[in-house]
Amino acid sequence: MSTPAQDSGREINAPPEPVTPAQVNAAWGGRFARGPSEIMEKINASIGFDYRLADVDIEASMVHCRMLRAQKIISDPDAAAILGGLSQIRDEIAAGKFKFQTAHEDIHMNVEMRLKELIGPAAGRLHTARSRNDQVATDFRLWLRREIDAMIRGMTQLQAALIAQAEAHYDAILPGLTHFQSAQPVTFGHYLLAYVEMLGRDRGRLTDARRRMNECPLGAGALAGTPYAIDRGFTAAALGFDRPTENSLDAVSDRDFVVEFLAAASLLAVHLSRLAEEIIVWYSDRFRFITLSDQFTTGSSMMPQKRNPDAAELIRGKTGRVVGQVVSVLMMLKALPLAYSKDMQEDKEPVFDAVENLQLGLAAMTGMVADLKVNVAAMRAATTGSFITATDLADYLVMALKLPFRDAHEITGKLVSLAEGKQIGLADLSLAEMQPICPAITSEIYGFLTVEGSVARRTSYGGTAPDQVRAAIARAKARFL
Repeated sequence: MSTPAQDSGREINAPPEPVTPAQVNAAWGGRFARGPSEIMEKINASIGFDYRLADVDIEASMVHCRMLRAQKIISDPDAAAILGGLSQIRDEIAAGKFKFQTAHEDIHMNVEMRLKELIGPAAGRLHTARSRNDQVATDFRLWLRREIDAMIRGMTQLQAALIAQAEAHYDAILPGLTHFQSAQPVTFGHYLLAYVEMLGRDRGRLTDARRRMNECPLGAGALAGTPYAIDRGFTAAALGFDRPTENSLDAVSDRDFVVEFLAAASLLAVHLSRLAEEIIVWYSDRFRFITLSDQFTTGSSMMPQKRNPDAAELIRGKTGRVVGQVVSVLMMLKALPLAYSKDMQEDKEPVFDAVENLQLGLAAMTGMVADLKVNVAAMRAATTGSFITATDLADYLVMALKLPFRDAHEITGKLVSLAEGKQIGLADLSLAEMQPICPAITSEIYGFLTVEGSVARRTSYGGTAPDQVRAAIARAKARFL
């Protein structure tokens, strides 16, 4: 499909045309003697963004036409002409030859007016037993359903990239942080699998949102249904919906599916932002845990030595846009009475923007994760000098000496203070230095103070031990890939 510029005139991508009093919109002109003012036309038109719905609008119109023909509401010749005209319009749009016009307000009237040009008065029969209210609600669900499917595929690809890196570095050791302070050693594979789990929940939320939105509003009319003998079950099934919507008022008023999608999308964006921040930190001069290639970094216009992780920074920055969109739609809906109000035209741009930025962010993050190279030595070196095995010392006192954990915690704290005062590591303390604080300590303690031993002992289900990580990788592949 061509991508028109945002409403620069009466015809997208064309010079503006003057508005004359005789120009009255064909969708509602019978009630009006004059056309709208230029400013009214500008604020009223949505074609500058809802052109994205063109293919699903035509798909739904073709199904609606077939249903009208099957129910003998329109004749076979008229239906054939309508279907042929819609097919031609679809081809024109795909070839970039269709001219979207703001004079026709929205995608629905742009298609209908072109259909009238192609087949004449029979085009007017297509709108029998439907309103633009149920039409747009149907189009939007069809479009968003498809985009959710694409987004889930993108999330699956990111999970696959994370799992591949986790498998390659299941036993690489780095400091695990709390409060951004060294806490306990963990394996890099374990770290990456945490994001696989987050993405799995994000996929679940989007899948749930898709399931709830998969009801067909078409046939609800403007708000009250229709007197025509339509078959809403036929329409719903032909468009891949689970069922028709139950209540005609709710069908045209409901934008829960928009809010639910944006809420789930916001959480996905936050998860991408958190992973982006990890990459930025790992890539920094202070860490150098990873390197990124030229494909996902940029330079500085002034400082020739710089290589900046801009892809990660942009993902982090775009999160605010996505999160802001859900607030925008919630405020649009607040105190909005049933059924349809023009306010609801403001529901699409937030979704279009969120989808575009999330799909771009997923692709960029997948590329970065697949591209990054791990500096195992730098990760391992960062675990020294921070008393990162102090918890292991406390565990030794509990497991070997049978002390209560709180007593072990206090003894360990004193030993850490002693080592800190001497500016040495815990493993560098001699037994003679330790035993005045805890006489029962033996040389066995030194086996508990290595980072390799620390991660190897974390064998509980879901723990960071390399064997557990390999088992978790196998489970993640079965669950997500």
